[in-house]
Amino acid sequence: MGLLRKIRGTGRVAEPAPPRPEGEAPPRAREFGGSVQVRCVDAGSCNGCEIEIAAAFNPVYDAERYGARLVASPRHADVALVTGPVTRNMAEPLRRTVAAMGEPRLVVAVGDCAVDCGEFAGGYGVEGAVADVVPVDLAVPGCPPEPGEIVAALRRVTGR
Repeated sequence: MGLLRKIRGTGRVAEPAPPRPEGEAPPRAREFGGSVQVRCVDAGSCNGCEIEIAAAFNPVYDAERYGARLVASPRHADVALVTGPVTRNMAEPLRRTVAAMGEPRLVVAVGDCAVDCGEFAGGYGVEGAVADVVPVDLAVPGCPPEPGEIVAALRRVTGR
C-alpha cells in the first residue's frame, strides 16, 4: 500500500523533450497533423541502418512520443523510411510500395547508401540511389545515421 501511495504522490517522471530540430520540414509535412505512420523498406542495405531505426523506436530514443509509429503495411503508411542502395531486384517492389501508400505521402532516404549508393556505388546489382527510383522528400545521411538523427527527421515530418 505504501508503494501505491508513493507512485500516486510522485506522478509521472520523464525527461523534458529536446529542442525542436533545425531545418525546414519537407513539403506536405503539415498535412499529417502531428502524427505519421511509418513503413520501413530495405532496398538492399547491409542492415546497419535498420538496427539504428530499431534503436530510434526503442524506449531510449522513443520516436513514438513525437507522433511516429511503425506499421506493417504500406497501405497504412504516410512515410516510407527507405534504406540501402536500390538493387535491381528491389526497384519495382519499392515503386509498388510507394504507389500503395495513400496521399499525402513522404519518402525518407535513410543512410549514405540510400542517398548516393555509398559503398555500393557502381555495383553490378545496384539500380541506383532511392531518388533514382522514387521521389525523395527528405534525406538522413550517415553510415549508419545515429538514432537521434532519424528521430530528428521524423520530428521535422510530424512538427512535434
